[in-house]
Amino acid sequence: MVEFGKRLREIRMEKKKTQKQTAEVLEMKLRSYQTYEQGVREPSIKKLITLADFFDVTLDYLMGRTDS
Repeated sequence: MVEFGKRLREIRMEKKKTQKQTAEVLEMKLRSYQTYEQGVREPSIKKLITLADFFDVTLDYLMGRTDS
């Protein structure tokens, strides 16, 4: 299983989004978002759903449970 922070960073870069753009979609400060990619914190279910919708991926893919 892929680490959440690593998967999040990979998806963000693949979709050509900045950390700032992603933080704005989540309505949070940039530094708080960065802790997700660093693996220090994990988002709430609501923020996970927002991320999955923003990046157009499933929650399972976002969480590293599947690679498709």
